[in-house]
Amino acid sequence: MTEEEIRQEYEVINRSKKDPSAFGAVYEKYFDRIFRFIYNQIDNEELTADLCSQTFLSALNNLSKFEYRGLPFSAWLYRIAANEVNKHYRKTRKQKIFSLEEVRLRELFVQQEDYSEEQIKQLLQLMQELPTDMLEVLQLRFFEDKDFKEIAFILEITESGAKMRTYRALDKLRKKFNMKIRYGQE
Repeated sequence: MTEEEIRQEYEVINRSKKDPSAFGAVYEKYFDRIFRFIYNQIDNEELTADLCSQTFLSALNNLSKFEYRGLPFSAWLYRIAANEVNKHYRKTRKQKIFSLEEVRLRELFVQQEDYSEEQIKQLLQLMQELPTDMLEVLQLRFFEDKDFKEIAFILEITESGAKMRTYRALDKLRKKFNMKIRYGQE
């Protein structure tokens, strides 16, 4: 988003603080993205719908606490959604999961000309083996198109921490992926 788009969105948020019905525009704009973000961590449509609703309800109820920090409002929504997901996993004491969308991964591969179906399957498998914190940053960076400043805000880490996690995850994938391909070709 451009600075101007962020400022315009901030004006809508300010109107929503006085008139909650104005928040509908924000809901419409971000619902699908937030739903997908949650679903990729829950892999249960009904539960995702509940957590998504809770995310927007929490955002609406806490609009007075929102402060403009030069980031799109979506960063705040993603942060609330991430907290809702984490709260769910703490409450249920289950292991956090990530459901990687093969379609989204293919979109990334389309940018490269030389790839095979086997490589996509291998990469999906390797990504499933990554630690959750690495998958979080990869999801936000490549599947949600967030910059490092937004990732840092959403995950409540420093910007350099977001960069470091991303590069470590990519390095780990690169090393394993190259090794798998090399062994596969021998």
